[in-house]
Amino acid sequence: MINRVCIFASSSDYLDEVYYEEAKKLGQMLADCNIDMVYGGSRLGIMWACAGTFKQSGGKLIGVMPEKLNDCGVSAKICDEFFLTEGMRERKAKMDELSDAVIALPGGFGTLEEVSEIIVQKQLCYNNKAIVFLNINGFYDKLIEFLDEIILKKFAGKDSANLYYVANSVDDAVVYLKNYVPANRIFDKDVIYKR
Repeated sequence: MINRVCIFASSSDYLDEVYYEEAKKLGQMLADCNIDMVYGGSRLGIMWACAGTFKQSGGKLIGVMPEKLNDCGVSAKICDEFFLTEGMRERKAKMDELSDAVIALPGGFGTLEEVSEIIVQKQLCYNNKAIVFLNINGFYDKLIEFLDEIILKKFAGKDSANLYYVANSVDDAVVYLKNYVPANRIFDKDVIYKR
């Protein structure tokens, strides 16, 4: 059972409105499901659209932010819990520690780095979390195509696509989380390195 989901998402305030609207819908639905939210602690972008709506809807909100970003004055002041970290690596580790599932909304380099690390952690059996790409407006289409190419050309095992799920709607993402059953994954070099 998933009790706490980590949200990775853009901190940009200059995106098409569809991204903010879908992020708000996700925040509402997660609050309705009584799932706690861990996120980057900012009051910017679609991460804030999701987290702010989630908090307004009665959800328990946990923010995690590096000191450098906090010093810029972009942190949200409404989190139920708020953790300051020394840097970005510590931030990712704390978010990982606090959550048992991940949803990657559209985002930039930071979002890509965060979700990539979680996928590798799962690939090597350091976690068994539900990992979801929320493919709003087809944002992740080319990335998923590239990930498929990685697998096709044997840079990753043929079962690697099972490490993550691509949801084309908020409803799809939430249903996946509700029904997620962790696979019985065993660290075995013949499985990890088999192509």
